[in-house]
Formats: sequence, C-alpha cells, structure tokens
Amino acid sequence: MSAAAQDDLGFDPPDAVEQERMVEAMLFSSVEPLSAAAMEARMPRGSDAAQALRRLEARYAERGVTLVRVAGKWAFRTASDLGFLLRSEETTTRKLSRAAVETLSIIAYHQPATRAEIEEVRGVAVSRGTLDLLLDLEWIRLGRRRETPGRPVTFVTTDAFLDHFGLDSVRDLPGVQELKAAGLLDARPEGGAAVRKAVEDDDEDDGPEADQADLF
Repeated sequence: MSAAAQDDLGFDPPDAVEQERMVEAMLFSSVEPLSAAAMEARMPRGSDAAQALRRLEARYAERGVTLVRVAGKWAFRTASDLGFLLRSEETTTRKLSRAAVETLSIIAYHQPATRAEIEEVRGVAVSRGTLDLLLDLEWIRLGRRRETPGRPVTFVTTDAFLDHFGLDSVRDLPGVQELKAAGLLDARPEGGAAVRKAVEDDDEDDGPEADQADLF
C-alpha cells in the first residue's frame, strides 16, 4: 500500500524503533552511502529519517561497526580503532607514490587547483601519470576552467575521496597545526607554509599505502 493510501486511511507513521530498523536495513543493504532524504522517501509518510539516524548513530557509537556521515550521506564503517583487524584483507589497497600523495594533498587544500598551481607549490613538475592515477582512482575530477589566458583546467576532489578518508566535507581536513606536527608542512620565512617538496616526481608505487596518516 502506498504512503498516500496510508494517509487516506489515517494510518500513523511507524514508531521510533521501527523507523530505526528501516534505516538500519537500508544502510546495511546499500553498497553506497545514503542520504537521509533518499531513505525517508522510501519510508512511510510521516517518518523522520534524520531523527532515526541520530538515534542509530548513538546506538552504534561504541560498537565494532559505527554509523558515520561521509560526503553528506550515511554509511556503516568498521570502528577506526579496529582497522588493524582487517589489514590482511587490505593488501590489495592501492598504493600511491610520494608524488601522488603530495599532489592529492595540494588539490584537497587548494582546490580548485590548476596543474601549474600544483607545480608551484611542490616545486617540481607534475607528471601526467600522477594526475591520471588520481583520476582513475576517482579521488579527483576535472573542475571548471580558469578564466585566464589559455583557460587551464582545474582539479577538485570528489565524494569518493571524502568517503575513502572518512570525511563529511573538505572542511574536516586537518588544520595547519596538525599538518606541521605530522611533518607535512614546512614553515616559510615570509608567511604561510608550503607542502614539503619531493626530491623528484616519479610514478612508481614506492610510497606507503594511501591512508589518512600518509595523506595528512
């Protein structure tokens, strides 16, 4: 029976527990994160998916699987402190060279960024292979062209990037002080900071796995 038909018959929306069960079922069965609006559209009229998500988030807060918000949507993820248990299954995780990690970091913090702007920050040329790799991973995409001579294309991060690194938005990226503490920023004498420069830009996968610690 449709939601409209239920309204006509005077049916009440499901109680809070039942709404949590509905949201939980949809999240477990989906291979992609879901928005509250998308879930509520499938639920009986009068349901409040956002409220059900808040309750479900609290319920799973201390469990081995937690409910997290990524790129404005919701998904179940393994608790961050239990990631070591899955390490053997992650041996096929893509590895990035230092050049790719630095390029991705610069795009994340300076987007939209042109190739020339990336090279200015790194201090070395960016190979086409590095950008192709990040595009193939779908962690970056082409943005709008600059309204400058030559109209160079820009690069921006994607929702897949946010999902992989467990971020709700780019506003959740670590701050300058955190990056300095991790040794990923060098202070400049005349204001600001620069991403640590690589000695050379190569496309070999000789760097560490691309997890949060390596990128940030």
